[in-house]
Amino acid sequence: MTLAMLGEAWRAMGANRLRTFLTMLGMVIGVGAVVLMMSIGQGAQHAIKQSISAMGSNLFILLSGSTSSGGARSGSGGGYTLKVEDAEAIAGLSGVQAVAPIHSGSAQVVYGPNNWSTAIIGTTPSYLDARSWTVIAGNAFTDSDVRSATRVALIGQTSADNLFGDENPLGKTLRIRQSPFVIVGILASKGQGMDGRDQDDTLIIPLTTAQRQVFGSQFPGSVRMVMVQTTTQEVMPAVEKSMTGLLRQRHRIREGFDNDFYLRNLTAVADSAAESTRIMSMLLGAIASVSLLVGGIGIMNIMLVSVTERTREIGIRMAIGARERDILLQFLFEAIIISVIGCLIGLGLGVVAALLVESLTGTIVIISAGTGAVAFGVAAFVGIFFGFYPARKAARLDPIEALRYQ
Repeated sequence: MTLAMLGEAWRAMGANRLRTFLTMLGMVIGVGAVVLMMSIGQGAQHAIKQSISAMGSNLFILLSGSTSSGGARSGSGGGYTLKVEDAEAIAGLSGVQAVAPIHSGSAQVVYGPNNWSTAIIGTTPSYLDARSWTVIAGNAFTDSDVRSATRVALIGQTSADNLFGDENPLGKTLRIRQSPFVIVGILASKGQGMDGRDQDDTLIIPLTTAQRQVFGSQFPGSVRMVMVQTTTQEVMPAVEKSMTGLLRQRHRIREGFDNDFYLRNLTAVADSAAESTRIMSMLLGAIASVSLLVGGIGIMNIMLVSVTERTREIGIRMAIGARERDILLQFLFEAIIISVIGCLIGLGLGVVAALLVESLTGTIVIISAGTGAVAFGVAAFVGIFFGFYPARKAARLDPIEALRYQ
């Protein structure tokens, strides 16, 4: 019975091919737009997640305070208010997993005839743990290298490419401000950070080496920042409060006076960016869904016209025994067929459009089965919802009045 009704609905649609196609076009455009917009939105979310993952998880950044000289005030990190001893004290707090004091800057690096200006990060081995950064060749330097101020370095992929080209940098010696450094490890690629900076354009050296031989320090033991990683994201508020209290106590800051350091929650910044991207993705999907609504209204309008045109046919069917339910299902099947076929075509066009956007613009696009399933489900619902009223109207026609209709 159902197959017979589907066949009848298909023949009725085939009798008005152009009108059926134009009705279907609204669903095609709607579903295609939803798939395209959702794919772009999910691609943006994926890019943000990659940046967050590359940055590290559950991170705080402590920056030294500003200084004032002759009325001119430096920005955050310009003073020398943080020391290695502060980092060691923070490492003893509950909920803290890794602490890495950092003394960084930039310098011209030379290898043979090649030279390159890159970021130099002086830190401790725990920095790699906090950043979830692995060494893909060679080995990381050790605490012994930090104590001895050894001239060793870990090199990022970008710096290695510009200084060594196709040559393997492992074990080679380069010069940082005329001081020779041996490459003991090659870092895994991190890519672009959330601030747009190339994280692979870097050299990582022992903290004491940076303080004594590369950048120097007006105050022995001082550092420009400290990176702190907590055990979980849930303990970050408690750790933030503990760190602030500990540093105020160590720096003898009295009640009512401002901190001489700056504390930044990198995870909160990353979560905010991820949330903004998620909302953008939802908005893109919502805007595209308007096309589905328009397509549904088009289905309802055409179905109402079809009911009017076929009133006499409906009367004849009822006169020979068709029930109200049979008429309802026949017209409802027509609406569903239009929606489903339009949805399938729209899915195909949406996928093709998403792939074109990715190839032409380089934008990350993620086409998921979930997006297609949602678009398909919404399209089917729209077809049933907007097709029900015309089908119900057809089913409730009076057979006598329908037979008299001209």
